[in-house]
Amino acid sequence: MESMSQTPSTASETTPEAPWPLRVLAEKLKAHIERAPQAWVEGQLIELNRRGQNTFMTLRDVDAEVSLPASAWGSQVDSNAPGISVGARVVAQIKPQMWLKTGRLSMNVTALRPVGLGDLLARIEQLRSALSAEGLFDARRKQTLPALPQKIGLITGRDSDAEKDVLRNAALRWPSVQFEVRTVAVQGARAVAEVSAALRDLDEDPSVDVIIIARGGGALEDLLPFSDESLIRAVSAARTPVVSAIGHEADHPILDDVADLRASTPTDAAKRVVPDLTEELERIESARWSLNRILAQSIDRERDRVAALRSRPALLRPESIFETHRERLSAARERAERAVSVRIERERVSTEHVLARVRSLSPQQTLDRGYAVVQDAQGALVSDASALQPGEDVQVLLARGRLHATVLSSTEGISS
Repeated sequence: MESMSQTPSTASETTPEAPWPLRVLAEKLKAHIERAPQAWVEGQLIELNRRGQNTFMTLRDVDAEVSLPASAWGSQVDSNAPGISVGARVVAQIKPQMWLKTGRLSMNVTALRPVGLGDLLARIEQLRSALSAEGLFDARRKQTLPALPQKIGLITGRDSDAEKDVLRNAALRWPSVQFEVRTVAVQGARAVAEVSAALRDLDEDPSVDVIIIARGGGALEDLLPFSDESLIRAVSAARTPVVSAIGHEADHPILDDVADLRASTPTDAAKRVVPDLTEELERIESARWSLNRILAQSIDRERDRVAALRSRPALLRPESIFETHRERLSAARERAERAVSVRIERERVSTEHVLARVRSLSPQQTLDRGYAVVQDAQGALVSDASALQPGEDVQVLLARGRLHATVLSSTEGISS
């Protein structure tokens, strides 16, 4: 057997050939555990047994499946938490200890205090204020519920009245409504995890248009999961509209604040999420009646307008319109004809005057008065007798006809 001087000083130095004696591990564990300071923890009592002066209990975490046995002096429990029973929520100051001979770990409760409703409410209100300051309850973040959801996700307790109320009342209002139901724990340590998992599952389903989280009320302690911060943040992050239907009017959980719609009860949630088929049919019938009445009134107005138009002279005797225009056209035609006649006469007189002036200047007029035009052999006009020599041929143009002559003699000067 090895001496203590040859025993490895640390666990990492141990080997199959140089192991620790069991007592060394136990002593080191005891020293390490008992160096741990006392800690205040919160949990729920799920077991409570008294054996003489000692009280043995089991504490369970309020949000997870974690439990821990502990013990305390009976007098200490009686003085700090008189009348405490299984199911109570407590805070305990615990000091871990280890029994060296048996290696048993013991949790010694050095102080115990029940958590009252006032403490729970104070914590809830503190968390509510912090989340509100982050803007998680802002109305601008809330989504509008669909007018007629095709499929509704329902998160509720197993075989609960809340589930029956929602399904029955929704079917009464809209018989073809469809549900995707997730039954979960709605109180206790598993509630937060199961409700959150069901919420994620339904939120990822594209066919689900709205999600209802329903529970039929209960004591404040039973509703604590619906004020859990992780669940509240999961609801805030959901893409699908969420309806809270916890059914607790006095002290509503924080879920009511973050949900897109708060219903007072599961029955109220069914009424708020799906429309009433009877009411919708009545609205359709009322709308149809209103449209018929408006259409009839419109037709009557138009009929009156047509009758009023038909009573006008222009429509009673449409030809009267043409008579007026015919008279105007006839008068215009007469004015145009007179204007044309006057213009033609004026232009005729003017033309005759111009023609008379032209005729008065015409050589023919001169010839008609007995004058003649003499041209030499080349056709040039002869105006001077000396330009011709005896024996030259000339042409004489008269008023009517032409003569061919021969010059016998010429005399200069003008004869009278």
